[in-house]
Amino acid sequence: MKEQLFTIPINDAFRTDCECPICKLYDDLEKQSIEFVMGPSYMEDDVRMETNEIGFCSHHVKQMYGYQNRLGLALMLHTHMKRTNERIEALTKSATVSKKGLFAKKESDELSAYLEQLEHSCYVCNRMNRIFERYMETVLYCYEKDADFRHVFNSCKGVCTSHFAALREAACRKWSGSKLDSFISDLNRLYLDNMKRVTDDLEWFTDKFDYRNENAPWKNSKDALPRTIIKTNHTIIAE
Repeated sequence: MKEQLFTIPINDAFRTDCECPICKLYDDLEKQSIEFVMGPSYMEDDVRMETNEIGFCSHHVKQMYGYQNRLGLALMLHTHMKRTNERIEALTKSATVSKKGLFAKKESDELSAYLEQLEHSCYVCNRMNRIFERYMETVLYCYEKDADFRHVFNSCKGVCTSHFAALREAACRKWSGSKLDSFISDLNRLYLDNMKRVTDDLEWFTDKFDYRNENAPWKNSKDALPRTIIKTNHTIIAE
């Protein structure tokens, strides 16, 4: 199948020598999303309306701080703080004025709900989740329509446990019958074979710390620990 613009990230990730191409997709998407937010887009009205309302999670605000566009981050956080202050002030005044009974409880619950929303909201996360859902659909599209990709898929080093589950769920939503059975069979084999491979590498990595194996070759175990972390925690460790 001729490569199309929307399939390029998928093909590139699955052709990368890595323990989980979906993690690679996600990692690239996160970097692109930070670059998007910290670029000229932070001055666009639709972006600022959303960042003012929901802000950023602690994980992504740390990455944004390291991007070196301190003015852009300051402007976004300033207008987000103003929006947050206005909303909380209105909710606290409303709760203070109210009398005893159900109304006071309701208004207090509104403030608690707003604070809970702020704690678990992030513009970068939301943007990534929207795009990542399309990526998962595109993986299945490529598997179904492109024989070359299907070969690459079945020849890769597998996926992490989290993305194994995500691919299963996406496939169950999209397909049924023999098409679903075929994909799940390939995915199960791909996951288990490569999890066992990395498990064996990790075992030999630990065995190498035994003095009796001091002069034995490392085989494929030198980087077994960061590869294991990808498989078990879908986290790419920079070395």
